[in-house]
Amino acid sequence: MEHKIGTRDEWLSARNELLEREKELTHRSDELAQQRQELPWVPVEKEYSFETDEGTKTLAELFDGRSQLLVYHFMFGPSVEGWPEAGCPGCSYTADSLDGAVVHLPAHDVIFVAVSRAPLERLQAYKRRMGWSFPWVSYGDSDFNLDFAVFTEEGRRTGRGFNFGAPKYADVDLRATELHGLSAFALADDVVYHTYSTYDRGTDGLNATWQLLDRAPKGRDDEQHPDWPRLHDEY
Repeated sequence: MEHKIGTRDEWLSARNELLEREKELTHRSDELAQQRQELPWVPVEKEYSFETDEGTKTLAELFDGRSQLLVYHFMFGPSVEGWPEAGCPGCSYTADSLDGAVVHLPAHDVIFVAVSRAPLERLQAYKRRMGWSFPWVSYGDSDFNLDFAVFTEEGRRTGRGFNFGAPKYADVDLRATELHGLSAFALADDVVYHTYSTYDRGTDGLNATWQLLDRAPKGRDDEQHPDWPRLHDEY
C-alpha cells in the first residue's frame, strides 16, 4: 500500500485540520447521546422469562435492583455459525470488548446481560471457554429477540423488518434466526420500559478493537484480512 510521505510541518497542518473535524464529531456524538435519552419510553406489557445462573427470571428481575438494563442480543442458536459448540464469531469478537467494560456498570445503576436462544448449559460452557464473566441468559423459545428486533405487528407476524426496515435485511426472517443488537430498558414503579435499540453498524461503538483499528495506520483493512476476526482462542 503506497501512502503519501510528507514533512512534519505538512503532517501538523493536516492533523490540525482533522482535529477540528474530530471535535465536531465528538460534539455531534454528545448531542446524539442526549437525543437517545430523550426517546419516548414504551411500556413492555408482554411477559418474558429467562433461564439464568440463578434460576428462571422475569425481565424485571434481570435488573437486579438497578433501574437500567442493557441487553446485548448475542447470536447463539441453531441458525448461527458455530452451533452447537460456539456462538457467532462476530458477537464473540464484540463480547471480548464488553466483558471488561460492563463490570463498571452496576455501580452506575446499570445492569448488563447478554441474551441468546441457546439453552443455558451451552451458554455456560461457551462462556467458560472464552473466559467471560458477564451475565448471559437464555430466552429459549420465547419471542424476546423477535419483539425487540422488529417493531410493527406486520414485522412480528412475518419476522421481517430488521434494523428498522433496512433493505439489506429484507429477506431475513427473524422468526427463524437471530441477529445481533443492543437494547436498553428502564424500570420505574415496577414497570419495565423499552427505551432504545440499535443493530448492525450501530453497535460498532461497543467494540474497542474496531476503535483501535480506526486509529491504526491502515485502519480496518478488511480486504487484506478476509478470515478475521476469529475467536480469541483460535489465533
